[in-house]
Amino acid sequence: MWFFRPTVALIASAVLLLAGVVPASSAPQLESAVQSQTFRNPVNPSADPSLMFHNGRYYVATTRGDRIGIWSSPSLATLLVQPEQVVWRDSDPSRNTQMWAPAFRHVGGRWYIYYTASDGVDANHRMYVIESEGDNPLGPYHFKAKIADFGEYAIDGEPITVNGQQYFVWTGPGRGQGGPAQLYIARMSNPWTVTGGRVAIPADGGCSEVREGPTPIYGNGRVLLTYSSCDTGKPDYQLWMKSIANGADPMVASNWVQHPGPIFSRNDATGVWGPGHHSFFKSPDGTEDWIAYHGKNTSTYTYSFRTSRAQKISWNADGTPNLGRPLAAGATQNLPSGDPGSANYWINDTDSTVVYSGNWSSGSGCGNQCFWGNDHWSGVRDASATIHFNGTKVALLSVADVGNGIAGISIDGGPEQRIDYYSSIRVGEHLMYVSPTLAPGAHTIRVRVTGDKNPASTSTVISLDRIEVY
Repeated sequence: MWFFRPTVALIASAVLLLAGVVPASSAPQLESAVQSQTFRNPVNPSADPSLMFHNGRYYVATTRGDRIGIWSSPSLATLLVQPEQVVWRDSDPSRNTQMWAPAFRHVGGRWYIYYTASDGVDANHRMYVIESEGDNPLGPYHFKAKIADFGEYAIDGEPITVNGQQYFVWTGPGRGQGGPAQLYIARMSNPWTVTGGRVAIPADGGCSEVREGPTPIYGNGRVLLTYSSCDTGKPDYQLWMKSIANGADPMVASNWVQHPGPIFSRNDATGVWGPGHHSFFKSPDGTEDWIAYHGKNTSTYTYSFRTSRAQKISWNADGTPNLGRPLAAGATQNLPSGDPGSANYWINDTDSTVVYSGNWSSGSGCGNQCFWGNDHWSGVRDASATIHFNGTKVALLSVADVGNGIAGISIDGGPEQRIDYYSSIRVGEHLMYVSPTLAPGAHTIRVRVTGDKNPASTSTVISLDRIEVY
């Protein structure tokens, strides 16, 4: 009979795993034992996530521009590779462009999604709500109403509950300013109607240009209104917070207390910049609080490459949320409590199951832009890497850069799919490829340097970094 005797290092690593994050040096030993209870970010390749768990499944909606799409999965670990299900497109040209920031609410056996849209002119952004036909977050949906229209620019609205009454909070122009620089609140008479006037809620933010994405979380004796500040394209996009005591009137601006300083901000050490535009959700068993947010793996000023991530939060003694610091995209975390788990696991580019052919280089010069701080790269035509894995799907995440070329990727010796690894901005752990669903069992994926590049690229290099197996 064979017995497993854990090493001291493995036991110590298991303790760290239970704390929520597995260190890079210990994860290979643990992966086969605990793969069903861990995950790595991102959980979605888009921005502005509204993420929830309902009746055995996670649902996330993100900014898609010309539609509202939802991804769904029984485990957070497999959400990244699920297909998008488009639940709403609009034929009305006044509101079918620049569709941003969907937010879920469940009221009276119906689902409501609040979102922002325009006619293609940013200044014409207004807020809208669609309603489900039944009690399914995936719809079908029908258009319900324009909401909180006070005749000027408005984005990022969603309901908030104060003293048992529903209110609507959103972002509009600041006094004497354009753009999303001011938070507003108005009373709701039903899920699609605002009644009476609005009140401006002054909000600090460490910069002047943005106060957006107001999102509630409910603490001990207070309603906490968290929001994003600074331009979302900047690395200093961050979260701030105001709160109001239970029993106080939210339509009196002075009742809202400003909490000093950001509560969630860039983490250069882990390579996460611009964290914000978030939502909060409960673990499947209701015992834990989590945040979903978008962040970037580049400090460059850009609106591109924002991906949705999730991590567990805690609570301070004064009843305010402690969001911690943004974890690295590839940090291995425990799944939310009650998550059924998944057989997903990762393979690093240095793993023995990766077989290289031809001339490849490797090293840690990419730092925190790479999984575990290392990757392999080659620009030599027909150099290849073959990865052996067991599963039904595989995803490749790696550096995209100005000097990257076009890869040929094939599964089990089948036809190649050409994937362009070029990017005008260098960014790490970018989702480059997701395979089709495969039969359960052993498979191979081959990544070949084609020697080709698009005209904007300066080289034909292909990077191999992180392989996620599902």
